[in-house]
Amino acid sequence: MREPAKYPRKSAVALRYNLQEADAPRVIAKGKGLVADKIVEQAKENGIPVQEDPSLVQVLAGLELNEQIPVELYQVVAELLAFVYRTDRQSRSS
Repeated sequence: MREPAKYPRKSAVALRYNLQEADAPRVIAKGKGLVADKIVEQAKENGIPVQEDPSLVQVLAGLELNEQIPVELYQVVAELLAFVYRTDRQSRSS
């Protein structure tokens, strides 16, 4: 029998938001373990900022692929998008 891991497997969720395509961000990728590592790796390789928020990831992971986020998450995801936009502007100005 294997011992349980000391730390839960890492999870990741990727969102996409395009105002012309949808009213709210959509889940475009999600996974645990090696898949999560690949999602994060690809984001970093493409200059996409990564924000770590385990509780938000847990909620978003419950959504289906291509599903828009529910209204209840608009505020927290808006804060996340504000972080991404700020990070993007800072990296472009340096």
